[in-house]
Amino acid sequence: MKKLLLLICVLMSVLSGWGQEGGDEPTGKLGLTTIAQINQGTSYITVPTLLGNIEPLWFEARLVPAFYIRSNKKSRWLGVINPEIIIRMYQEHSFPVRTPSYMPSVTLYYLLNRTEAGRSLTLFGRLAHHSNGQQGDFYLDNGDINFASGNFSTNYAEAGILKTYPNQRFDAVNLFGVSLEAHPAGLTISELWDIYSRYRLNAMFAVFVPPDHREDEKGYFSAQAEASWMMGNLNGWNALSLERLTLSLTLYYHPAFLEDIGVFATFYHGLDYYNIQFNNQIDVFRIGIMTEKLNF
Repeated sequence: MKKLLLLICVLMSVLSGWGQEGGDEPTGKLGLTTIAQINQGTSYITVPTLLGNIEPLWFEARLVPAFYIRSNKKSRWLGVINPEIIIRMYQEHSFPVRTPSYMPSVTLYYLLNRTEAGRSLTLFGRLAHHSNGQQGDFYLDNGDINFASGNFSTNYAEAGILKTYPNQRFDAVNLFGVSLEAHPAGLTISELWDIYSRYRLNAMFAVFVPPDHREDEKGYFSAQAEASWMMGNLNGWNALSLERLTLSLTLYYHPAFLEDIGVFATFYHGLDYYNIQFNNQIDVFRIGIMTEKLNF
């Protein structure tokens, strides 16, 4: 496991080094909608074959449509409403879809500056909810967590900054983001207080081709690495325990012959992000199809 974590850290370092060479040749103006979309992530559906220590699934799907609110395209402000849902269909009798993750959010972006060379600095703040739509007791009679129907609910605020700059080597744009996430005790069910991290430091790095550089006759790649450090009281773990760390690496390819979708591969390590499964440590590799087009 240590070798695997070291490999992922090296890959993130390599990604963060892309684009450090080269001058200020224009890569086109980046719209706030593009920055917001990269920060929020894309919709996807996986194929049945998932490698790792996760329960057998027919698929996992994430739906994250974006509703944009602003006065005009030149505005420095952008509001985004995301009624996000993640579902898993299990390879069991009757193909159950258990306790989907409901993750609606409202995010406000403010563009501090932007140049013609694809460089920008953006602040964002987010209010979000995460629940599973269940109302059963959190614990079973034997003290185990009730994964089937136990109530899971938390609300949180997140604030961060996003920086973009040109990647001359790949005629692309790099985006680096860092944010702090807080789940107030009064807005989180009490059963989660000492076993669910209520304070998190998040970092993200992405390399992507801006819309004005995407050519119809050619495909394009993008890559994204994410890391999160879970702070506060958490399962009695030491403050520096590596069990607090989550990492993911995604590679995405959009072939020229597909209009709105592409294929992706992701490796994820850390605590499960699927609502009441949050206390399970997982390592999973998944592939599937992804789209960036659920925007309104």
